[in-house]
Amino acid sequence: MANTKTSRYDVSEHLRTPEEMAAYLEACLEEANGDAAFIAKALGDIARAKGMSQVAREAGLSRESLYKALSGERAPGFDTILKVIDALGLKLHAEAQ
Repeated sequence: MANTKTSRYDVSEHLRTPEEMAAYLEACLEEANGDAAFIAKALGDIARAKGMSQVAREAGLSRESLYKALSGERAPGFDTILKVIDALGLKLHAEAQ
């Protein structure tokens, strides 16, 4: 039997357009179930797709602190989330349930 080679799936390689990035974030917001670290990880995926250095520069944060904040290991402050969302060219919106 032949060996099967696998590689780690990286969603950031598949987020090419702003519309795909927004759809991904929207799906993650629906699935997060109140888990802020999960949302931070999703924003990290989008930031890596766009270019972490560029996002850090536009958000006014260091690249290293951005990697830490969006690692999914902790929930960053809401001010950081808002800066990143703006730097990614995305908007948050609310709607009634």
